[in-house]
Amino acid sequence: MNQLGHSQLGVISDSNTAKFCYPIIEKLLPEGHKHFSFAAGEANKNLNTCTQIWEWMTGEAFDRKALIINLGGGVTGDMGGFCAATYKRGIRFVNIPTTLLSQVDASVGGKLGIDFNGFKNHIGVFTEPELVLISEIFLETLPHHELRSGYAEVLKHGLIQNANYFSCLKIQDWENQNWREITEKSVQIKREVVEKDPKESGLRKILNFGHTIGHAFESFYLNSEKHLLHGEAIAIGMICEAFLSHKKSGLPKDDLKSITDALTEIYGVFQFPISDTDDIIKLCSQDKKNEGATVNFSLLRRIGNCDFNITAATSEIKEAITYYQTLTSQVPSNQ
Repeated sequence: MNQLGHSQLGVISDSNTAKFCYPIIEKLLPEGHKHFSFAAGEANKNLNTCTQIWEWMTGEAFDRKALIINLGGGVTGDMGGFCAATYKRGIRFVNIPTTLLSQVDASVGGKLGIDFNGFKNHIGVFTEPELVLISEIFLETLPHHELRSGYAEVLKHGLIQNANYFSCLKIQDWENQNWREITEKSVQIKREVVEKDPKESGLRKILNFGHTIGHAFESFYLNSEKHLLHGEAIAIGMICEAFLSHKKSGLPKDDLKSITDALTEIYGVFQFPISDTDDIIKLCSQDKKNEGATVNFSLLRRIGNCDFNITAATSEIKEAITYYQTLTSQVPSNQ
């Protein structure tokens, strides 16, 4: 970090990362650095926590030459980066992603933000970190369900951009991977897309495959007993949007089956009452890809080939969610 130069150095982490990951890097940082920790969980990715972070920065008298290290998963990277990018009109930050999800997804592309009024990443900016440091050593600190959550984004990269990559990814015994190779390949895929479309005006939208419906599920159950991790929700979204792809983009039926089988093998089937469906669909209308009242999707033509700006009516979204629900009788729930 010394080569970046800084007047003050601050580390932002959540309570889990403070316990398991901060000790790994603490001895490598200069004496006198400051550390702020917030309560772990997506439910805390909000303006209230941002206020606490800004108050900490202000109390420590951080100036515009200060440097922030965001040590943690996607919540920490998104929110810590957002706070740095807006403090005194922007100070520099470095991301050290510690989860599989943040390493293969949130670490690339400069998207920063927080949830607002129940909507995922509703307030945010595009700002690139000075540096991203990725190490598989942090994956050893993850519980099984967190590692599994991140794997959904790995699978998505193959589905949207590289059929061979998807076919090589383990479905059974998925926990036993060469994680360094996995993260390098997924980062490469995402970087190639982001470099062609940094501000998500076109091609970058394919990275949102599974996210329109997936984010709606994640948001709807965020503060409930049925709380879903990001990857678990995106797995639901990818099955639903694969169904829409079959209906609207010509995704072959065999590809739909392959996607459904792979995702249900790893994630099971999330069981929820049919009465929740209409409210989940309403949340799709807040997706950031939408234009006006039209709900836009990124859908697959085939595995490894994704298109964007494809509209779907409420009735079609409902049919896709119904397709997912019919799987509950075939696959035992993993929840």
